[in-house]
Amino acid sequence: MTDLFSPFALAGLELPNRVFMAPLTRSRAPQDVPTEQVALYYTQRATAGLIISEGSPISQEGQGYFYNPGIFTPRQIAGWRLVTDSVHAVGGRMFMQLWHVGRISHTSNQPNNGSPVSSTARAAEGAMAFGRDDSGNVGFVPSSKPRALKTDEIGRVVGDFVTAAKNAMEAGFDGIELHAANGYLFDQFLNPHINDREDRYSAATIEGRLRFTLEVVDAVSNAIGPNRVGIRLTPYGVIGAVPMFDDEEETYVELGKALGQRGIAYFHVMDQTGFFNTPTGQKPTSNLIKELLLKWRSVASETAILLDGGMTKARANELIKSGVIDLAGFGQPYIANPDLVARLRNDWPIEPADRATYYQGGAKGYVDYRPYRLRDLAQSA
Repeated sequence: MTDLFSPFALAGLELPNRVFMAPLTRSRAPQDVPTEQVALYYTQRATAGLIISEGSPISQEGQGYFYNPGIFTPRQIAGWRLVTDSVHAVGGRMFMQLWHVGRISHTSNQPNNGSPVSSTARAAEGAMAFGRDDSGNVGFVPSSKPRALKTDEIGRVVGDFVTAAKNAMEAGFDGIELHAANGYLFDQFLNPHINDREDRYSAATIEGRLRFTLEVVDAVSNAIGPNRVGIRLTPYGVIGAVPMFDDEEETYVELGKALGQRGIAYFHVMDQTGFFNTPTGQKPTSNLIKELLLKWRSVASETAILLDGGMTKARANELIKSGVIDLAGFGQPYIANPDLVARLRNDWPIEPADRATYYQGGAKGYVDYRPYRLRDLAQSA
């Protein structure tokens, strides 16, 4: 019987189970370079069927968080190679999430303290970056006003994604995931309430609003192969100053159809229904998302579907057994439970994480959470 612990072939990559570790920004990379501690963190969690790395900026321009390991310098590539070698040594599999935050950045994150770039020159009201305030202190700061990319600049950004994808493969990853969710750059082109362009990327038509995403997918697929490309999307999502829009379902069905034709490895959807910082009164419903996933099944039957957000063992098994999804993702539960697969399999308790340590740096709240049985032995000693 197919369930959460059944194996799965993801575009030719054999996974021992259908649990995936969702991307989690942890801000543990001094000088934005992965360290041995980052390698330990992921290796501790390598019993997941698939690990998707924290978002890795494709360029300094794409960065919205300090201490976040990028994939655009030789030192970063070498640092990530340490991570993938360690994960692979214990039998793990890992995709890198490629990230460009667009307007959800701060001038302190940008080259020469310049303005962030986006599809628009309008600020992301209420969205926060992780940068330096006027006193030089690092923490969450309001996103800066962006400048709109010129039409002839967009090809350069597409090229940055290609270079980053090639760097990720050099660093030993099994594939890459394009972070096209949560209000970041792809959403800034997809959403007609954000994208106010008048060129060929205009959101006045579905074709225009999909153009940037499909150009990146095509270019990256040509560089590393479509079977090594996934994409994270948040249909009906509102995190990151992203308002819902009237023809959202039609837009995402068309996107799913186009991506299915390109033969990419997977769609990865984050269900924001119960997410802690979704604005009150703007939560999408799980039924809307489930209906969309079923429509993707009909237009992109060879593309795997991954879902995370408020996931439980029972919900995961229900969605997998009914064929709605192929892999179920767990994000915050992985912070305090490096042995999450064993805990789910054996119905052991899921420990809460210390939210105060999410971004503070250091080993505490990062690599000091112990497996269940070791914890019990330590308490009984």
